[in-house]
Amino acid sequence: MFSAVLVAAVVGGGVLLVLRRLFPQQQKAAALLLFPPGTMQGKTVIITGANSGIGKALAGELLKLQARVIMACRDRGRAEEAALELTKSGGGAGGELVIKLLDLASLRSVRSFCEEITQEEPKIDVLINNAGIYQCPYTKTEDGFEMQFGVNHLGHFLLTHLLLDLLKTSAPSRIVVVSSKLYKYGSINFDDLNSEASYDKAFGYSQSKLANLLFTLELAKRLEGTGVTVNALTPGIVRTNLGRHVQIPLLAKPLFSLASMAFFKSPLEGAQTPLYLACSPEVEGVSGKCFANCKEEELLEKAKDPQAAKRLWDVSCEMVGITG
Repeated sequence: MFSAVLVAAVVGGGVLLVLRRLFPQQQKAAALLLFPPGTMQGKTVIITGANSGIGKALAGELLKLQARVIMACRDRGRAEEAALELTKSGGGAGGELVIKLLDLASLRSVRSFCEEITQEEPKIDVLINNAGIYQCPYTKTEDGFEMQFGVNHLGHFLLTHLLLDLLKTSAPSRIVVVSSKLYKYGSINFDDLNSEASYDKAFGYSQSKLANLLFTLELAKRLEGTGVTVNALTPGIVRTNLGRHVQIPLLAKPLFSLASMAFFKSPLEGAQTPLYLACSPEVEGVSGKCFANCKEEELLEKAKDPQAAKRLWDVSCEMVGITG
Protein backbone atom coordinates (compact mmCIF):
# COMPACT_ATOMS: atom_id res chain seq x y z
CA MET A 1 0.00 0.00 0.00
CA PHE A 2 2.78 2.39 0.95
CA SER A 3 4.66 1.63 -2.27
CA ALA A 4 1.53 2.40 -4.31
CA VAL A 5 1.12 5.76 -2.58
CA LEU A 6 4.80 6.49 -3.11
CA VAL A 7 4.56 5.70 -6.82
CA ALA A 8 1.47 7.90 -7.12
CA ALA A 9 3.25 10.76 -5.38
CA VAL A 10 6.30 10.43 -7.59
CA VAL A 11 4.29 10.18 -10.81
CA GLY A 12 1.95 12.97 -9.73
CA GLY A 13 4.88 15.17 -8.82
CA GLY A 14 6.38 14.49 -12.21
CA VAL A 15 3.13 15.51 -13.89
CA LEU A 16 3.12 18.78 -11.94
CA LEU A 17 6.73 19.50 -12.88
CA VAL A 18 5.96 18.89 -16.56
CA LEU A 19 2.93 21.19 -16.39
CA ARG A 20 4.93 23.92 -14.71
CA ARG A 21 7.65 23.59 -17.33
CA LEU A 22 5.26 23.68 -20.26
CA PHE A 23 3.27 26.58 -18.81
CA PRO A 24 5.71 28.43 -16.54
CA GLN A 25 3.64 31.63 -16.53
CA GLN A 26 0.20 30.02 -16.40
CA GLN A 27 -2.15 32.36 -14.60
CA LYS A 28 -5.82 32.11 -13.93
CA ALA A 29 -7.82 35.03 -15.24
CA ALA A 30 -8.10 37.69 -12.55
CA ALA A 31 -11.54 38.84 -13.71
CA LEU A 32 -14.04 38.03 -16.42
CA LEU A 33 -14.66 40.54 -19.16
CA LEU A 34 -17.76 42.69 -18.91
CA PHE A 35 -19.26 44.09 -22.09
CA PRO A 36 -22.60 45.94 -22.39
CA PRO A 37 -25.43 43.39 -22.96
CA GLY A 38 -26.08 44.42 -26.57
CA THR A 39 -22.44 44.57 -27.65
CA MET A 40 -22.84 41.88 -30.33
CA GLN A 41 -26.48 42.54 -31.22
CA GLY A 42 -27.06 42.05 -34.93
CA LYS A 43 -23.69 40.34 -35.41
CA THR A 44 -23.12 36.81 -36.67
CA VAL A 45 -20.29 34.75 -35.22
CA ILE A 46 -19.10 31.31 -36.36
CA ILE A 47 -17.31 29.17 -33.75
CA THR A 48 -15.78 25.83 -34.70
CA GLY A 49 -15.90 23.22 -31.96
CA ALA A 50 -18.57 25.13 -30.04
CA ASN A 51 -20.10 22.14 -28.28
CA SER A 52 -17.46 21.79 -25.54
CA GLY A 53 -14.59 23.46 -23.71
CA ILE A 54 -13.53 26.96 -24.69
CA GLY A 55 -15.83 26.99 -27.72
CA LYS A 56 -18.93 26.22 -25.66
CA ALA A 57 -18.07 28.80 -23.00
CA LEU A 58 -17.39 31.36 -25.71
CA ALA A 59 -20.72 30.61 -27.41
CA GLY A 60 -22.48 31.18 -24.09
CA GLU A 61 -20.81 34.54 -23.52
CA LEU A 62 -21.55 35.74 -27.06
CA LEU A 63 -25.15 34.60 -26.72
CA LYS A 64 -25.48 36.79 -23.62
CA LEU A 65 -24.16 39.69 -25.70
CA GLN A 66 -27.04 39.04 -28.15
CA ALA A 67 -24.97 37.63 -31.01
CA ARG A 68 -26.24 35.18 -33.59
CA VAL A 69 -23.86 32.29 -32.88
CA ILE A 70 -23.35 29.56 -35.47
CA MET A 71 -22.06 26.48 -33.66
CA ALA A 72 -19.97 24.62 -36.25
CA CYS A 73 -19.72 21.10 -34.82
CA ARG A 74 -18.96 17.57 -35.97
CA ASP A 75 -21.61 15.86 -33.81
CA ARG A 76 -25.14 17.23 -34.04
CA GLY A 77 -26.33 15.44 -30.92
CA ARG A 78 -23.59 16.87 -28.73
CA ALA A 79 -24.11 20.30 -30.27
CA GLU A 80 -27.83 20.20 -29.52
CA GLU A 81 -27.14 19.20 -25.90
CA ALA A 82 -24.66 22.07 -25.54
CA ALA A 83 -27.07 24.57 -27.11
CA LEU A 84 -29.87 23.48 -24.80
CA GLU A 85 -27.62 23.82 -21.76
CA LEU A 86 -26.43 27.28 -22.82
CA THR A 87 -29.98 28.46 -23.42
CA LYS A 88 -31.16 27.16 -20.05
CA SER A 89 -28.21 28.69 -18.23
CA GLY A 90 -29.25 32.21 -19.10
CA GLY A 91 -28.54 33.00 -22.73
CA GLY A 92 -29.32 36.65 -23.34
CA ALA A 93 -32.60 37.69 -24.89
CA GLY A 94 -31.98 38.72 -28.47
CA GLY A 95 -29.18 36.23 -29.04
CA GLU A 96 -29.53 33.08 -31.14
CA LEU A 97 -27.79 29.72 -31.40
CA VAL A 98 -27.67 27.97 -34.77
CA ILE A 99 -26.17 24.50 -35.25
CA LYS A 100 -24.35 23.59 -38.45
CA LEU A 101 -22.46 20.38 -39.14
CA LEU A 102 -18.75 20.73 -39.82
CA ASP A 103 -16.13 18.00 -39.75
CA LEU A 104 -12.69 19.59 -40.13
CA ALA A 105 -11.21 16.16 -40.85
CA SER A 106 -13.11 16.16 -44.15
CA LEU A 107 -12.49 18.76 -46.86
CA ARG A 108 -15.79 17.66 -48.38
CA SER A 109 -17.55 18.60 -45.15
CA VAL A 110 -15.72 21.94 -45.01
CA ARG A 111 -16.79 22.79 -48.54
CA SER A 112 -20.39 21.75 -47.86
CA PHE A 113 -20.50 23.87 -44.70
CA CYS A 114 -19.12 26.93 -46.47
CA GLU A 115 -21.52 26.53 -49.38
CA GLU A 116 -24.42 26.41 -46.93
CA ILE A 117 -23.18 29.46 -45.03
CA THR A 118 -22.64 31.57 -48.14
CA GLN A 119 -26.12 30.69 -49.41
CA GLU A 120 -27.97 31.29 -46.14
CA GLU A 121 -26.05 33.99 -44.28
CA PRO A 122 -25.97 37.58 -45.56
CA LYS A 123 -22.87 38.35 -43.49
CA ILE A 124 -20.24 37.02 -41.07
CA ASP A 125 -18.91 39.45 -38.53
CA VAL A 126 -16.54 37.10 -36.70
CA LEU A 127 -15.04 33.71 -37.59
CA ILE A 128 -13.43 31.91 -34.63
CA ASN A 129 -11.21 28.96 -35.56
CA ASN A 130 -11.33 27.19 -32.22
CA ALA A 131 -11.74 23.44 -32.75
CA GLY A 132 -8.73 21.21 -32.36
CA ILE A 133 -7.39 17.77 -31.60
CA TYR A 134 -4.50 17.09 -29.23
CA GLN A 135 -1.86 14.36 -29.27
CA CYS A 136 -4.01 11.68 -30.84
CA PRO A 137 -2.60 8.34 -32.02
CA TYR A 138 -1.43 8.37 -35.62
CA THR A 139 -4.47 8.52 -37.85
CA LYS A 140 -5.34 10.25 -41.10
CA THR A 141 -8.20 12.49 -42.15
CA GLU A 142 -10.65 11.54 -44.86
CA ASP A 143 -8.30 13.18 -47.37
CA GLY A 144 -5.15 11.41 -46.16
CA PHE A 145 -3.61 14.11 -43.96
CA GLU A 146 -2.09 13.44 -40.55
CA MET A 147 -5.01 14.10 -38.21
CA GLN A 148 -3.59 16.93 -36.06
CA PHE A 149 -2.16 18.86 -39.00
CA GLY A 150 -5.30 18.15 -41.03
CA VAL A 151 -7.82 19.29 -38.42
CA ASN A 152 -5.93 22.01 -36.56
CA HIS A 153 -4.44 23.66 -39.63
CA LEU A 154 -5.64 22.47 -43.03
CA GLY A 155 -9.35 22.21 -42.19
CA HIS A 156 -9.38 25.73 -40.78
CA PHE A 157 -7.19 26.97 -43.64
CA LEU A 158 -9.74 25.86 -46.23
CA LEU A 159 -12.68 27.01 -44.09
CA THR A 160 -11.25 30.52 -43.80
CA HIS A 161 -10.34 30.69 -47.47
CA LEU A 162 -13.86 29.73 -48.60
CA LEU A 163 -15.48 32.27 -46.28
CA LEU A 164 -13.16 35.18 -47.10
CA ASP A 165 -15.39 36.76 -49.73
CA LEU A 166 -18.32 36.88 -47.31
CA LEU A 167 -16.07 38.20 -44.54
CA LYS A 168 -14.83 40.95 -46.86
CA THR A 169 -18.32 42.05 -47.86
CA SER A 170 -19.19 42.06 -44.13
CA ALA A 171 -16.25 44.29 -43.20
CA PRO A 172 -15.32 45.44 -40.69
CA SER A 173 -15.07 41.80 -39.66
CA ARG A 174 -12.68 39.67 -37.64
CA ILE A 175 -11.00 36.27 -37.76
CA VAL A 176 -9.77 34.74 -34.50
CA VAL A 177 -7.36 31.79 -34.48
CA VAL A 178 -6.85 29.68 -31.37
CA SER A 179 -3.25 28.48 -31.16
CA SER A 180 -1.23 27.24 -28.16
CA LYS A 181 1.94 28.07 -26.27
CA LEU A 182 3.10 24.57 -27.24
CA TYR A 183 3.94 26.00 -30.67
CA LYS A 184 7.32 26.70 -29.03
CA TYR A 185 8.20 23.01 -29.21
CA GLY A 186 7.34 22.60 -32.88
CA SER A 187 8.70 23.35 -36.31
CA ILE A 188 7.23 22.99 -39.77
CA ASN A 189 8.62 19.79 -41.27
CA PHE A 190 8.05 20.63 -44.92
CA ASP A 191 9.65 17.33 -45.95
CA ASP A 192 7.11 15.27 -44.01
CA LEU A 193 4.01 17.33 -43.15
CA ASN A 194 1.93 14.17 -42.90
CA SER A 195 4.40 12.53 -40.50
CA GLU A 196 4.63 9.46 -42.70
CA ALA A 197 8.35 8.93 -42.14
CA SER A 198 7.96 9.22 -38.37
CA TYR A 199 5.27 10.36 -35.95
CA ASP A 200 5.55 11.98 -32.57
CA LYS A 201 2.14 13.02 -31.30
CA ALA A 202 3.50 15.87 -29.16
CA PHE A 203 5.54 17.27 -32.05
CA GLY A 204 2.54 16.86 -34.36
CA TYR A 205 0.42 19.04 -32.13
CA SER A 206 3.13 21.68 -31.71
CA GLN A 207 3.69 21.76 -35.47
CA SER A 208 -0.03 22.34 -36.09
CA LYS A 209 -0.16 25.17 -33.54
CA LEU A 210 2.90 26.83 -35.07
CA ALA A 211 1.12 26.49 -38.41
CA ASN A 212 -1.84 28.42 -36.92
CA LEU A 213 0.47 31.33 -36.09
CA LEU A 214 2.20 31.36 -39.47
CA PHE A 215 -1.21 31.19 -41.16
CA THR A 216 -2.31 34.23 -39.13
CA LEU A 217 0.84 36.10 -40.13
CA GLU A 218 0.43 35.47 -43.86
CA LEU A 219 -3.33 35.99 -43.87
CA ALA A 220 -3.01 39.36 -42.12
CA LYS A 221 -0.63 40.45 -44.88
CA ARG A 222 -3.08 39.38 -47.58
CA LEU A 223 -6.03 41.08 -45.87
CA GLU A 224 -4.44 44.52 -45.57
CA GLY A 225 -6.89 47.19 -46.69
CA THR A 226 -9.92 44.88 -46.78
CA GLY A 227 -11.39 45.77 -43.40
CA VAL A 228 -10.96 42.16 -42.25
CA THR A 229 -8.54 41.57 -39.37
CA VAL A 230 -7.05 38.30 -38.14
CA ASN A 231 -5.40 37.67 -34.80
CA ALA A 232 -4.28 34.56 -32.94
CA LEU A 233 -4.27 33.72 -29.25
CA THR A 234 -2.82 31.22 -26.82
CA PRO A 235 -5.41 30.46 -24.11
CA GLY A 236 -3.06 28.75 -21.65
CA ILE A 237 -3.86 25.38 -20.15
CA VAL A 238 -7.59 24.91 -19.71
CA ARG A 239 -9.70 22.16 -18.17
CA THR A 240 -11.29 20.70 -21.31
CA ASN A 241 -11.56 17.28 -22.95
CA LEU A 242 -8.84 18.26 -25.42
CA GLY A 243 -6.40 15.99 -23.56
CA ARG A 244 -8.57 12.89 -23.86
CA HIS A 245 -5.85 11.05 -25.80
CA VAL A 246 -3.19 11.68 -23.14
CA GLN A 247 -2.54 8.58 -21.03
CA ILE A 248 -2.22 9.37 -17.33
CA PRO A 249 -1.17 6.54 -14.98
CA LEU A 250 -4.12 5.37 -12.88
CA LEU A 251 -2.37 6.11 -9.60
CA ALA A 252 -1.61 9.66 -10.71
CA LYS A 253 -5.14 10.57 -11.81
CA PRO A 254 -6.33 11.85 -8.40
CA LEU A 255 -3.28 14.11 -8.12
CA PHE A 256 -3.69 15.24 -11.71
CA SER A 257 -7.33 16.15 -11.02
CA LEU A 258 -6.29 18.20 -8.00
CA ALA A 259 -3.54 19.87 -10.04
CA SER A 260 -5.97 20.76 -12.81
CA MET A 261 -8.31 22.42 -10.34
CA ALA A 262 -5.42 24.36 -8.83
CA PHE A 263 -3.46 25.38 -11.92
CA PHE A 264 -5.72 25.12 -14.97
CA LYS A 265 -8.15 27.74 -16.20
CA SER A 266 -11.83 26.93 -16.40
CA PRO A 267 -13.32 26.91 -19.92
CA LEU A 268 -14.93 30.28 -19.15
CA GLU A 269 -11.58 31.75 -18.12
CA GLY A 270 -9.97 30.23 -21.21
CA ALA A 271 -12.63 31.86 -23.36
CA GLN A 272 -11.81 35.39 -22.25
CA THR A 273 -9.08 36.16 -24.79
CA PRO A 274 -11.05 34.94 -27.85
CA LEU A 275 -14.04 36.87 -26.48
CA TYR A 276 -11.83 39.95 -26.22
CA LEU A 277 -10.62 39.55 -29.80
CA ALA A 278 -14.17 39.02 -31.06
CA CYS A 279 -15.79 41.92 -29.21
CA SER A 280 -13.43 44.53 -27.86
CA PRO A 281 -13.14 47.93 -29.55
CA GLU A 282 -9.55 47.99 -28.27
CA VAL A 283 -8.46 45.62 -31.06
CA GLU A 284 -10.46 47.24 -33.84
CA GLY A 285 -8.13 47.46 -36.84
CA VAL A 286 -5.43 45.40 -35.12
CA SER A 287 -4.24 42.48 -37.25
CA GLY A 288 -1.49 39.87 -37.47
CA LYS A 289 -0.86 39.76 -33.72
CA CYS A 290 -1.03 37.08 -31.04
CA PHE A 291 -2.66 37.61 -27.65
CA ALA A 292 -2.60 35.91 -24.25
CA ASN A 293 -4.71 36.94 -21.26
CA CYS A 294 -6.18 39.75 -23.41
CA LYS A 295 -2.77 41.31 -24.01
CA GLU A 296 -0.45 41.18 -26.99
CA GLU A 297 2.05 38.34 -26.67
CA GLU A 298 5.61 38.36 -27.98
CA LEU A 299 6.23 35.31 -30.16
CA LEU A 300 9.39 33.39 -30.92
CA GLU A 301 11.08 34.27 -34.18
CA LYS A 302 10.00 31.03 -35.85
CA ALA A 303 6.37 32.13 -35.49
CA LYS A 304 7.16 35.46 -37.19
CA ASP A 305 9.11 34.10 -40.17
CA PRO A 306 7.51 35.59 -43.33
CA GLN A 307 9.30 33.16 -45.66
CA ALA A 308 8.07 30.13 -43.70
CA ALA A 309 4.58 31.64 -43.56
CA LYS A 310 4.47 32.17 -47.33
CA ARG A 311 5.83 28.68 -48.02
CA LEU A 312 3.30 27.09 -45.67
CA TRP A 313 0.51 29.04 -47.35
CA ASP A 314 1.53 27.81 -50.79
CA VAL A 315 1.91 24.20 -49.66
CA SER A 316 -1.42 24.33 -47.84
CA CYS A 317 -3.17 25.63 -50.95
CA GLU A 318 -1.79 22.70 -52.90
CA MET A 319 -2.79 20.19 -50.22
CA VAL A 320 -6.42 21.35 -50.03
CA GLY A 321 -6.74 21.93 -53.76
CA ILE A 322 -7.14 25.67 -54.09
CA THR A 323 -5.23 28.48 -55.73
CA GLY A 324 -3.67 31.04 -53.39
